[in-house]
Amino acid sequence: MKVTTPDTEGAQKRESVFHRLYTGTGAFDIVGKRSRWYIALGLLVLVCIGAIGFKGFNLGIDFEGGTKISMPAVGAQGPIETDAVQSAFSDAIGHPAETVQVVGAGGNQSIQVRSSSLTVDQVIDVKQQIFNQTQPLDGTGKPSQQVISDSAVSGTWGEEITTQALLALGVFLVLVTIFLAFYFEKWMAVAALVALLHDVVITAGIYSLVGFEVTPSTVIGLLTILGFSLYDTVVVFDKVKENTRGLLSMTRRTYPEAANLAVNQTLMRSINTSVIALLPVLGLLVVGAGLLGVGVLRDLALVQMVGMTAGVISSIYLATPLLVDLKMRESKYRSHAKKVEQRRAKAAAREAGEDVPEEPKPPVTAGATRQQPAARPAGKAARPSGKRRR
Repeated sequence: MKVTTPDTEGAQKRESVFHRLYTGTGAFDIVGKRSRWYIALGLLVLVCIGAIGFKGFNLGIDFEGGTKISMPAVGAQGPIETDAVQSAFSDAIGHPAETVQVVGAGGNQSIQVRSSSLTVDQVIDVKQQIFNQTQPLDGTGKPSQQVISDSAVSGTWGEEITTQALLALGVFLVLVTIFLAFYFEKWMAVAALVALLHDVVITAGIYSLVGFEVTPSTVIGLLTILGFSLYDTVVVFDKVKENTRGLLSMTRRTYPEAANLAVNQTLMRSINTSVIALLPVLGLLVVGAGLLGVGVLRDLALVQMVGMTAGVISSIYLATPLLVDLKMRESKYRSHAKKVEQRRAKAAAREAGEDVPEEPKPPVTAGATRQQPAARPAGKAARPSGKRRR
């Protein structure tokens, strides 16, 4: 007698889940439960849109313009604290700087101060006040005001980058639409574009919620995730196209069931691809931003990590279910689904021992009738085959 404990039951469930993931037999009803995915993703999109509308973005100096002051992170009294630099800036100008952060790691650490555009006199006052309070050291280990550098950044360059990025995004979407419409069909193109728009909104919304600074690296990273998101969607749609080829001539499964099978068959591939792609991005975020303190890598890694994750989710839980809803608006797919249901109902009735009337055979057309040989006259027998005896 086999005894099953709660632990063994849990192990069996875990094994069965992984087995279903790897075999891809359609055990996960993703398309059938699409209404709950629509609600969950819709709420997430609303939160992201609200964050963008009310909180906005933390635009960097490259987009808004301003003054950037850099200095070593070590002073005569030891490591320089960002609070001390912020206090010196406020004493000189009368208001705090927008950002004061430590970048780099080890002996290459420096402090960067970003603020709105300052006049020449204001820059001189700020540098003098920072030097008096922090005493930064030069390469010889002596306090020097010369190590405090400043630069003015115009917001025009950031505006040009944004304009070019939006232009590139528009051209990309047009080309993607044309490709999907010719390679697949119009409804697949529509579903893929909706999933792509979902990924962009989610990425931008989370970036707004986190409050990371928007830099040119952020814009570049946002453009790179579009290709990854589209790639995963095309992989799933290619399997959907394969499973639904000649579907209307058979009554084995409906279009939603064939699409759900395609999602299950590519589910493990999507998970493996996303994990492998996210590992180096996570390394950029942890090592580059966390340990080395490189802000550019942090901006690039965050937008890529969020965008890739959103791309995998949308290709599974949004693109294919939306495609099914669009396809089921056509009468031929609805009537085909009814035929499949009727065949299954009759098969279930036969298994239960019920009498199921046979379907009437289609009438035979006149052109399809086979001409019968004419009858022989009475009294004449058929001539035997073979040679006649003499």
